[in-house]
Amino acid sequence: MQSTSPSSHFTESAATEPPVGPPLIGALLRMPWEVVRQRMLARLHERGFDDLELPHLNVLQYPGPAGARPSELAARLGMSKQALNYLLGELERLGYVKRRPDPDDLRSKRIVLTRRGSSVVPVIREAVGELERDWALELGPERFAQLRALLLELNRRI
Repeated sequence: MQSTSPSSHFTESAATEPPVGPPLIGALLRMPWEVVRQRMLARLHERGFDDLELPHLNVLQYPGPAGARPSELAARLGMSKQALNYLLGELERLGYVKRRPDPDDLRSKRIVLTRRGSSVVPVIREAVGELERDWALELGPERFAQLRALLLELNRRI
């Protein structure tokens, strides 16, 4: 005998119908970005940077924190100054960044990558470059080049 309770109907329909329709551009950009972040973190861990976690990548993401004031970086990343300062404190404790006095305003600080911090950049770029090559094989080189060109254009316009 089949159940006719409202909860079983809800469960069955939720499994077969998309709840809100097809993904919009935010989700379509977010899903590949999550794959990129996971690949970066996995490669960093493989190369001995196993003290880094996903939140640290927010600070280290392109174009990087070097030379920025913490308040500027927080605004660029869309996070609170408190959250950024927490991450900077962790990265500083782990030896990836330092906060130095700003020569233009001694009341402020500038973020500087340490030698260890600078050494993560080529590892991250290698991991993302490899992922780009994988996606070019998956989509075809012409289509991937078109995707990349469209994303570059969109980034210039916003």
